Amino acid sequence: MSFHKICVIGLGYIGLPTAAVIASRQKHVVGVDIDQHAVDTINKGEIHIVEPDLDMLVHASVKEGYLQATIEPEPADAFLIAVPTPLVSGNQPDLSYIDKAAERLAPVLKVGDLVILESTSPVGTTERMAEMLAEARSDLSFPQTAGDSADINIAHCPERVMPGQVIHELVHNDRIIGGLSSRCADRAKSLYELFVSGKCITTDVRSAEMCKLAENSFRDVNIAFANELSVICDKLGVSVWELIRLANLHPRVNILNPGPGVGGHCIAIDPWFVVSQATSEARLIRQARDVNDDQPGKVIAKIKEQLSALQPDKENVSVGLFGLTYKANTDDMRNSPAAQIANILAENSDLTLLAVEPNLARRPAELKVSVELVGAESALQADVVVVLVPHKQFESLLASFRDHARVMDFCGLLNRH
Repeated sequence: MSFHKICVIGLGYIGLPTAAVIASRQKHVVGVDIDQHAVDTINKGEIHIVEPDLDMLVHASVKEGYLQATIEPEPADAFLIAVPTPLVSGNQPDLSYIDKAAERLAPVLKVGDLVILESTSPVGTTERMAEMLAEARSDLSFPQTAGDSADINIAHCPERVMPGQVIHELVHNDRIIGGLSSRCADRAKSLYELFVSGKCITTDVRSAEMCKLAENSFRDVNIAFANELSVICDKLGVSVWELIRLANLHPRVNILNPGPGVGGHCIAIDPWFVVSQATSEARLIRQARDVNDDQPGKVIAKIKEQLSALQPDKENVSVGLFGLTYKANTDDMRNSPAAQIANILAENSDLTLLAVEPNLARRPAELKVSVELVGAESALQADVVVVLVPHKQFESLLASFRDHARVMDFCGLLNRH
């Protein structure tokens, strides 16, 4: 069966770019989101997130009639679920957004439909979703009982993109597609081949779920090594940036750059999914998470060292913070260590905090009110300047950073240039 209409549930950093890319292939796409502001913005041909080239793609797709947004799912030939999977207390996965998406799409399912879960999930989540759909629609057959002859096909295909490069990577990156049956995997593959030029590789559903978790756990462990190395070098009086430059001259060594911590909705979250299901076995993965989660506290301790040297002579000290998002060149604030650092520093009433974040169109709700958003020129007048995120907009300020009496670079911006 051809895919004439595709429904994408969740219009955030993954769902909206995916919907727009599919629509650009002249396929009719309905995007679904519970945020009325996001729906209204998209239907005007505009976007509510920052991502290079996405605005042009959405504008063209809406104008040509291939993309529209709505609050409720509509009948379609394929459904892609791209909703959040955050953590709750105890670093346990919250699958309620997936449950709600399944609950809302179940009434519009019909024979021959394909449902793909793109949300990064603990192993077994796709099967869990399939059971929910089967309970809601007993008039239809599902692959967990009917196999290749099921009325509804179900698969898992985790996104593998980087903020700031989402449009390019959605098209060019390879995709791992796991089906609840071989037919499920093959049908999902045929959908992705409509817009993916990379390889579409099929496997079983649990391997596809675990693949994404393994990829991000691998990256988290490598980041933890760099962050731990930075702490060791600080204790021993060694420049971590010079050390990494020298060590990486070895043909088989590629140490990453340390930073103020790990944020976002992937690397900071996904390893905990593994730990939650294999607590005793995931020892290295758990340790890496602890190292990276401790990093903002270590950054704050270093900043306070600088402040303590100033405060005997000054009653009120100002700190300029450059960067609040979790990653360079994006507006994504999810689990941002830079924002966490700003909010903890804001607990000190004797500090004036001046933050520069060129990628935010409006003040983030998660930022404490005592953190003042200002331009770069104002923040450079602060007693201490702290670089937390290497935004490209800050590259023009390198000379000003280097001229400042007290500049602290926790992301290596000054050392990269």
